[in-house]
Amino acid sequence: MITFWVSVLALSILLYVLLDGFDLGVGILYGFARDDGQRRAMMGAVAPVWDGNETWLVVSGVVLWGAFPTVYATLFSAFYLPLLFLLSGLILRGVAFEFRNKARHLPWVWDVAFAGGSLVAAFMQGSMIGALVRGLPLLNGNYQGDEFSWLSPFAILCGAGLCLGYALLGACWLVRKSDGNVQVRAFRLIPALSFASLAVLAAVLLIALNENLQVLTRWLERPYLFVFPAIGIIASITLALSIRRRREREPFYLVAALFAAAFGSLAVSFWPYMIPFSVTIKEAAAPQSSLTFMFWGEGLFVLPLMLLYTAISYRVFRGKGSPTAATY
Repeated sequence: MITFWVSVLALSILLYVLLDGFDLGVGILYGFARDDGQRRAMMGAVAPVWDGNETWLVVSGVVLWGAFPTVYATLFSAFYLPLLFLLSGLILRGVAFEFRNKARHLPWVWDVAFAGGSLVAAFMQGSMIGALVRGLPLLNGNYQGDEFSWLSPFAILCGAGLCLGYALLGACWLVRKSDGNVQVRAFRLIPALSFASLAVLAAVLLIALNENLQVLTRWLERPYLFVFPAIGIIASITLALSIRRRREREPFYLVAALFAAAFGSLAVSFWPYMIPFSVTIKEAAAPQSSLTFMFWGEGLFVLPLMLLYTAISYRVFRGKGSPTAATY
């Protein structure tokens, strides 16, 4: 049961990063759109699926709450402020989707809400990841810091890096789902965003080496972890070729492979810890009876239905959207 729920948690987090990642990225790029036509096209590219994408964040929270309550309590204590900002950003985006095309006065307010909410949500996610990699002040599994202990230059840099990564994923989605000026601009942005993301990644690595973070020792202990950078290099080279040949479908999947490789490297680096390097998976797990009870509900029925719903929704809304449509 523990292995099953760890797998479900990993799957739900990865699906959230990939699916909500691209619509957060489109939201970040939305702030740089040149005219109302481009803004409508960009919002229409993600409007049919954005709310379903965010469902996977709810699944991750529910699994943590039910299957790993110790981790849930510790992370919410440590990340109270960033989670508050994260949820506020997601709420602003959701409201903007509904109000932007209906507002007769001050539509720019909802433009700012959509772009700003996307940026804040992405930045907070990256900052929390950076804080976990750097390490939280814990004693016997209990959080010992204050409300700003998570904040550091390393966490800020990780937040900026995830914003760039999501923007890259969003640009690839626009290449796939849009045409005309929006697609042309997205093609142009992909190389710049790729190089910027690589530069931030190099800076993160240098800081990690300078601070001698414990996660780096895992790479020396587990040489097979280098398979993930190898996947990333292959995907990056293939991405460059696909952009040069103006492929529309391949870039999104290749950047998704980059994200999956990064996620895999972090997950294996942390194993068997859920909060590196303080709380192990076994220590964090709920009693066996609770895990089994959850399995008969969420594990056996809800999760398969959600996967089916996600597949059907992307099938229904396949193809390109209309840039002139008033709604999606």
